[in-house]
Amino acid sequence: MKTDDSIPASTSASRPAATAAPVAQAPSADAPPRDGLPQPQRLRAMVVMVLGISVAVLDGTIVNLALPGIARELDASAAHSIWVINAYQIATLVLLLPLASLGDLIGYRRVYLWGMALFTLSSLGATLADSLPTLIAARTLQGLGAAGIMSVNAALVRLIYPADRLGRGVAINSMVVAIASVAGPSVAAGILSVASWPWLFAFNVPLGLAVVLIGRKALPRNVAKPAAGARFSWGDVALNVLMFGLIFVGVDRLGVRGDVAVPGAQPIAWALLAGGLGVGFFYLRRQRTLAVPLFPVDLLRIPVFALSMGTSVAAFCAQMLSYIALPFLLLDV
Repeated sequence: MKTDDSIPASTSASRPAATAAPVAQAPSADAPPRDGLPQPQRLRAMVVMVLGISVAVLDGTIVNLALPGIARELDASAAHSIWVINAYQIATLVLLLPLASLGDLIGYRRVYLWGMALFTLSSLGATLADSLPTLIAARTLQGLGAAGIMSVNAALVRLIYPADRLGRGVAINSMVVAIASVAGPSVAAGILSVASWPWLFAFNVPLGLAVVLIGRKALPRNVAKPAAGARFSWGDVALNVLMFGLIFVGVDRLGVRGDVAVPGAQPIAWALLAGGLGVGFFYLRRQRTLAVPLFPVDLLRIPVFALSMGTSVAAFCAQMLSYIALPFLLLDV
């Protein structure tokens, strides 16, 4: 009898433990998804991502066809008008790594939306620009906004898609970037056939507003969990900006020829290049000593990664050289 009485007692005692485990594991209704977004929200988030990265990439090449017209209307030389493109590319280049690091610390969604907002406002400024310095300043701010968009783009794709479908998200993102990069001249030709060059920037304004408004609800929120030792170092940011900026401007000055060059342009160009390489040497040595570097030098030790990066840089340089030179060449044909 004692044995029979002990069986239900033991069984009843184990029931609360059996029912308690599922209750403890039930996620909160307000908790963010652990691995990607559910399907309706995933679609909305990817629409935001596609629009944002498209306008950021398009603006890197969409101005090329309009450069001769911009130079003529704003009474600028061809060499000076190229800075409408250079300002955008330099600002994007030097701030990609710092803003990616900032996204790790404060959240990728926040960096993306602030970048999109700045890009939209500066597009309006470029639309209203009535002088070359004003246009170049607006394009510099555009590049800063584009850096905010591009720097966290891949990280947001990872948050949008679950791990087993991440390849699809990366493929869509890469396809959009590739299409936007080659579509720039065609889109510019279509706009310039019916409107003047300010409209190249004006169409960004409604698209940017839509991305910001929809993105506030559609993009996933990530809780920033910085790695141990990670921090935002303004000193490293300054070195990063100096290294890329001096090298970029030095290479640009090397291409300046007699009738548009300031006296001593070539020595200045070589001095800028030497300064950029010197800063870069110190900067990269410092990055090797940090637990969480701004510039991940260790990745370049992987042969496949280093070769892929070199190939990408060479292909991008060749593409941009042809995009910028051809409009001026064909203008006189």
